[in-house]
Amino acid sequence: MKSTESVGRHKPRIAVIGGGTGLAVMLRGLKQLPVDITAIVTVADDGGSSGRIRTDLRMPPPGDIRNVMVALADTEPVLERVFQYRFQNGNGLAGHNLGNLIMAALKDITGDFTHAIQEMSRVLAIRGRVLPSTDQEVVLGAEMTDGSLVVGESSIPKSGKKIRRVFLRPEDAHPLEEALEAIDQADGIVVGPGSLFTSILPNLLVKGVADAIRSARGRKIYICNVMTQGGETDDYTAADHLAAIHEHVGDRFFDVAIVNNELPPPSIQRQYAVEGATTVLPDIDRMKEYGCEVLAGNFLQYRSVLRHDAARLSRCIVELIGKGSLSP
Repeated sequence: MKSTESVGRHKPRIAVIGGGTGLAVMLRGLKQLPVDITAIVTVADDGGSSGRIRTDLRMPPPGDIRNVMVALADTEPVLERVFQYRFQNGNGLAGHNLGNLIMAALKDITGDFTHAIQEMSRVLAIRGRVLPSTDQEVVLGAEMTDGSLVVGESSIPKSGKKIRRVFLRPEDAHPLEEALEAIDQADGIVVGPGSLFTSILPNLLVKGVADAIRSARGRKIYICNVMTQGGETDDYTAADHLAAIHEHVGDRFFDVAIVNNELPPPSIQRQYAVEGATTVLPDIDRMKEYGCEVLAGNFLQYRSVLRHDAARLSRCIVELIGKGSLSP
């Protein structure tokens, strides 16, 4: 592990691993701080506009990558709105996201998905770097507790069954070399927040990624979700999230886990209960059994939807990397 002194000689390098809305929210806070960010993002999505582009053009789905780039962008608000615009009408266009289509065009122009991300990152003037965990076309599958298999990221939460494990096809999908280098050079490696089985684990299952994290010198930090997800982590506690990761990649994977310990107001809990979501309870003693320190605090922010307080969470991450403190 790198010393505090070595971290202090440069802007802390942070590799953030995940996908989905939770990761994008956190990155909006993290980019405001003096850190060097590399976001390593899942490409297992097969639903919506991304899934259609993936099927039609035989390329990795751009949706999670697009959301992360927008979160890190330092550009005019109108350009962000255009990049996130979703067509409502038109045969073939309805449901498509314009940013996804632009990414598909850039992939054709450059001949390479990773190069397309680099070009779009320059257009959006992002603060940091965005990389796919693999540039191969991968499919996410799940084995359910009844022994049945469900194939396709978007199909897994809809199955109505409890997940035992998830897997990638091909199993030997190779990681992006730049992603492994970012992990190796990072002062801190942050996993989450995001959908446990469909955003976080698909990255860790890419061959070599989990091993690179385990052997890296940077501090490994897990950000636990604030709410469960219906059809995916029903009734999961914070320790259950850790247990699922360890069952896929091995024990004692993280140095620190950050968990929310504040209950949202009853009215918000009722709102989420309609979607089958409940508050992730912080069973801290059990979390410590997985070999990590636990930082618990109020990380909630509510603005029509419940999210992590990105500013507070980001400050804690940087503090943990730079000082090793567990002050919330």
